[in-house]
Amino acid sequence: MREKEVVIRIENLVKRFQGRPVLDGVNLEIHRGETFVVIGSTGCGKSTLLRNMIGSLKPDSGKVFLLGNDITDLHEDELDDVRMKIGMSFQSSALFDSMTVAENVSLGLIEHTRLQKSVIDIIVKMKLELVGLRGFEDLMPSELSGGMRKRVGLARAIAMDPEIVFYDEPTSGLDPITQGVIDKLIIDLSKKLSITSVVVTHDMKSAMAIADKIAMLYDGKILEVGTGCQIQKSKSEIVQQFITGCHDGPIHFFKQKEDYLDHLV
Repeated sequence: MREKEVVIRIENLVKRFQGRPVLDGVNLEIHRGETFVVIGSTGCGKSTLLRNMIGSLKPDSGKVFLLGNDITDLHEDELDDVRMKIGMSFQSSALFDSMTVAENVSLGLIEHTRLQKSVIDIIVKMKLELVGLRGFEDLMPSELSGGMRKRVGLARAIAMDPEIVFYDEPTSGLDPITQGVIDKLIIDLSKKLSITSVVVTHDMKSAMAIADKIAMLYDGKILEVGTGCQIQKSKSEIVQQFITGCHDGPIHFFKQKEDYLDHLV
């Protein structure tokens, strides 16, 4: 069986803040069609890694290849061309409060295509139907629940038929039932639309539910990569402490403000 195409390759990635390494030699490969989940404690550098993957941060050293492009060397206009092939689902949904649901979802289509409004309206209805919100086009974000706002943000992320969708803490702040709805959406959209999904989360239940592969980020490095089953059977004390949520183990809590600031991303 031929191995799937690598759509994201990270080589020896280093990113420092105020001279301190947040990412310290990260290496990763993500294949087309995978749902790839990056786990790790709060402040471990997950969001920094994601921002390097989409090019909103530049590494101090190392390379990031996105859809065959070395984005560490691209000019901003070249990077924008690559970004047209990806979608982003933000932790806070990042909806514009002054715009309706439909206007939020159609934003990229209006900005980056020459499609007629009637065509855009059809696409918006289709994307909202995929996330279970058809008929909500005229509502304002303030009229939606937290889970519904997450789904609108997801509809916007897939509006332009991206090859890759990045998710930053997609189930954060949601009740268990709504978390399950979002998890199922990520799985269904990945299959129906043949999307590669990259998810950053500290929610182990969600990670185990959706992941084809899981990578554990710790102390600036990828500690282990494997399927959910492989991660559960890991012999690493750090991995076991994180996935079980045990308070006692090698992962330390910040007892001094200086320690916290040193590790804050």
